[in-house]
Amino acid sequence: MSKLTTPSKAAPTPTPDSGLRQFLSDLGPGLITGAADDDPSGISTYSVAGAAYGYATLWTALVSFPLMAAIQLMCARLGMVTGCGLASVIRTRYSRWVLWLACALVVVANVFNIGADLGGMAEGMRMITGIPAYFWTIFFAALIMGLLLWTSYRTMARVFKWLTLVLFAYVITAFLVHPNWATVLRSTFIPHIEWTKGYLAVLVGILGTTISPYLFFWQAAQEVEEDRDHGKTTVVQRKGSTNKELRVARRDVITGMLLSNLVMYFLILTTAATLNVHGMKDIETAKQAAEALRPLAGKGAYWLFTLGLIGTGMLAVPVLAGSCAYAIAEGASWKAASLNIKPGLAGKFYAVIAVAIVIGLALDFAGLNAVKMLFWSAILNGLLAPPLVIIVVLLTSDRRVMGNRTNSRGMQILGWACAIIMSAAAIGLLVSLR
Repeated sequence: MSKLTTPSKAAPTPTPDSGLRQFLSDLGPGLITGAADDDPSGISTYSVAGAAYGYATLWTALVSFPLMAAIQLMCARLGMVTGCGLASVIRTRYSRWVLWLACALVVVANVFNIGADLGGMAEGMRMITGIPAYFWTIFFAALIMGLLLWTSYRTMARVFKWLTLVLFAYVITAFLVHPNWATVLRSTFIPHIEWTKGYLAVLVGILGTTISPYLFFWQAAQEVEEDRDHGKTTVVQRKGSTNKELRVARRDVITGMLLSNLVMYFLILTTAATLNVHGMKDIETAKQAAEALRPLAGKGAYWLFTLGLIGTGMLAVPVLAGSCAYAIAEGASWKAASLNIKPGLAGKFYAVIAVAIVIGLALDFAGLNAVKMLFWSAILNGLLAPPLVIIVVLLTSDRRVMGNRTNSRGMQILGWACAIIMSAAAIGLLVSLR
C-alpha cells in the first residue's frame, strides 16, 4: 500500500501591500540624504533660479539627477564594500596632503553652509513672528546641539523629516498657477545656457547645492553606521556586501535622489510661474521667496515656507556638522566617532560638531543678507565639489579598494561626466568674474 503524501504547501504570493512595505522598510541613508539635500540653501538657490531666469534652468533637474545618483551610489558602495567612511579610505589609499585637502574642502563648504542654513531658518521665523533674526539663529543652533546631545540624529530625522513634506506644496502650486506647459516642456528637455556672470552663478549654485561635498562623506559614513547597528562593530566584519544588499542600497539611493530632484524641479517651476512672471526677479528676502506659495496657501504661504525651512534646516545642519566630524575623525583615526554614540564616549567627535555650528553661527552676525548667503553657500559648494567628485570616482574604480565591486562602465561615464560638467561650470563662472 502506497504511502499517502501531503501536498507541499505553496509559498504565499507576495501582495502589493507587502511589496510596498518591504520597499519602504528598505529606505534609509539614501532617503535621508536626499531629504537633507533640499536644505534652506537649496530652497533659496532654486527660488533664485526660477525667479531670475524663469523656466530656463528646468533642464538642470534632468541632468543633475543621474549625476547625483551615480556619485551618491558610489559613496554608498564605498562604505558598504570597504566597511569604512570616505575619509578613512582616502587616508589608507592616498598621501596625507590629499586626505587633509579633501577634509578642508568639505569643512570650509560645510561651515559656511551651516551659517547660511541657520540664517535662513531664522529669517523665516522673523518673517512670521517679527522677532529679530539674531535671536532665532542662536535659538536654532542651541536647539540642534541640545537635541544631538540628548537624543540622536536618527531620532531627530524621524521627527523632522516629516516637516520637509511641506516642500511638496510647490508641486501642488505648480499646477494651480497654470504655467505655460509648452514652454515648461521645451525648457525641460532643451538646455538653455547664457554665458553671463549671473546665469553661470545660478548654474554653479544649482549643481553645488544638489551635488554637495558633504553628502559624499555623509552617505559613506551612514552606510557604515547601518552595519554597526546590525552588530558589525569592526572593519573586518563590515567589509564586503552581498548582491542583495547592494540592490537594496541602489533602490534607497535612487529613491532619495529622485525625490530630491523632484522637489528641485517644482521649486524652480513654481517660482518661475509666480515670481518671474510678475516681475519679481531679484529675491532679497525670505518673504519674497515665500510669495511663490501664495496661490496655494494665501496668507499662510509664509507659514508653509517657514515650516519647510525649519524642517529641512533641522535635517541638514546636523548632517553638515556631522559630516565635518566624520571627515576629521576618520582622517585622524579616532575610534569613537558616531552620532549614535553618547557624547561622553565621543567627546572629540561632538566637539567638532559644536565648533562647526558655533563658527557657522558667528558668520550670521557678519551682517550678510540671509538669502544671498544661502545662495552663495551653494556656489561655494559648486566650486569646491569637483576635486572631491574626482577622488570618489577614482576610489570606486580602483580594484585595490573595491575588489570586484568596482564601478561599471556606465557608472564611470556618469562619474566623469559629473566631474567635467561641474568643473566646466565652475571655470566658466570664475572666468566671467574677471
